[in-house]
Amino acid sequence: MGSGTPGAGSAVRARFGFVTLSLAFSPCPNDTFVFHALTHGLVAGAPGFDVTFADVDVTNTAALNGEFDLVKVSYAALPWLLDKYTLLPCGGALGRGCGPLVLVKDQSISSLGGRSVAVPGDRTTAYLLMRLWSAGDPPASVEIVPFAEIMPAVAAGRFDAGLVIHEARFTFQRYGLHALADLGEWWENDTGLPIPLGAIIAHRDRVDAEQATAWIKESVRLAWENPRASRDFVLDHAQEMEQPVVDQHIALYVNEFTASLGPDGHAAVDALLNRAAAEGLVPTTPLVRA
Repeated sequence: MGSGTPGAGSAVRARFGFVTLSLAFSPCPNDTFVFHALTHGLVAGAPGFDVTFADVDVTNTAALNGEFDLVKVSYAALPWLLDKYTLLPCGGALGRGCGPLVLVKDQSISSLGGRSVAVPGDRTTAYLLMRLWSAGDPPASVEIVPFAEIMPAVAAGRFDAGLVIHEARFTFQRYGLHALADLGEWWENDTGLPIPLGAIIAHRDRVDAEQATAWIKESVRLAWENPRASRDFVLDHAQEMEQPVVDQHIALYVNEFTASLGPDGHAAVDALLNRAAAEGLVPTTPLVRA
């Protein structure tokens, strides 16, 4: 396994008789928990993997160039990627009570209208949800900031608000910040559906999507069967090293939809992308599924 620039190492292809595939996902606990078995040779019949760890904004961009065989991306980025990739029905991040937060330091702020906002990426699901939520009163300026720097920047007054994801749900109070909006709660109240965050996609020219789905489902099953097996791997890559936060993160983001999107999961993805397309925020693109 390796880390570094997207596409680093050889991306040789199993379907052409080689032994490894390139795989990219984030260092967040939910991803390392899900993919531990698959990347450690514990899934029978699966090939070896050349692994790159990268934040989702990086993988969204890399996937545009087809740089990985299997890759974790934002659901919001799918309309630009489905000419090359197939959405797999497992392994991603989708659920309830796990949406992005809009954080502020000044509790008198009641909307983003006229404000400056730091966001983790321009094609992230979090930013797409924020654009839908704030459409009637949009911010004055938006700047892409590395995820780990958003809360410190808002706390220091560099931005009026910050859009955060993942473990920030459990740690934002440490920075003296307050939640202006829970976009997952807003989405669920508005649609009745879970919130689609991160997707796993497979390159159609280089990966058999049905096989990849079976590998990932087995990796998820093994992760749940023996959660201690992945603990060191998860902690080695976690940005938040405290075990209680890591455990909360995994419990929230690895759920029934990780094992299988199912009807509600697919309906949530359709609802997000159809609504965004109707608002002119993403291209209209039919989903391609395994």
